[in-house]
Amino acid sequence: MSVREIEKIVSGQATSDGAGVELVRMIGQPQLMDLDPFLLLDAFRSDDPDDYIAGFPPHPHRGFETVTYLLNGRMRHRDNAGNEGVIEPGGIQWMTAGRGIVHSEMPEQQDGLLEGFQLWINLPAAHKMTPPAYQEHAAAGIPVESRDGAEIRVISGTTSQGTTGPVTQPLTEPLYLDVSLAPDSEFDESLATAHNAFIYIIGGEISLEASDASPVNLGHDELAVLTRGDRVVMQAGAEGGRFLLIAGKPLNEPIARAGPFVMNTESELRQAFSDYQRGAL
Repeated sequence: MSVREIEKIVSGQATSDGAGVELVRMIGQPQLMDLDPFLLLDAFRSDDPDDYIAGFPPHPHRGFETVTYLLNGRMRHRDNAGNEGVIEPGGIQWMTAGRGIVHSEMPEQQDGLLEGFQLWINLPAAHKMTPPAYQEHAAAGIPVESRDGAEIRVISGTTSQGTTGPVTQPLTEPLYLDVSLAPDSEFDESLATAHNAFIYIIGGEISLEASDASPVNLGHDELAVLTRGDRVVMQAGAEGGRFLLIAGKPLNEPIARAGPFVMNTESELRQAFSDYQRGAL
């Protein structure tokens, strides 16, 4: 088996989105515009409500999926089809925008802290106009696997120990793990060889080998794109570490993107904007 190594390290870019929500963009910025099939990864974390309370007022999407995972705080979701709900701490909302949806995502204060992630995952051309759909799961519905020194929340995909997450998406076969490691412990996990993969460090310190075979330490708000291989092996630092391990099947299709729309051609983008302007999303 071949062990994956670090191909590239990306530092987050501070930015804002929605109605001025402060966040750190990991994917979808100059250092890493995309990692097929992943289009964007934003991390948001603040104990100052002024940084986030204005939220993300109504906005459209077409052609991809948005994945919102909360560690702390609450997020109320509403869309133009009448769907409404609240994402609680530890919960996941996996929204397939498909042919189009207009929604809002508004934080609700809970002890002042909001922390989580939004990941965008592309859809293949043949499925971009599929009907919108949701997969939503509270923290209690996400299985937790325990190994020596590791606690793994399995959101999607199946681990090498057989734990399967509640979210399924056969189009991109995503693996989405939230891994917490005890101090100086090791994590060894198999990955589909042809899938693109990255890790994002939530806290603590994690080390793994780079492409020159030397160990590299990764810390908070760093993302490492991994080389291809059958497995990944990581070591926690003296204070332990927590990270997201995310992988998916590349689509190998052209990407045409503008703001909230991700299609395959410029003409499809123009049609998306036209449909939104005339209220046809």
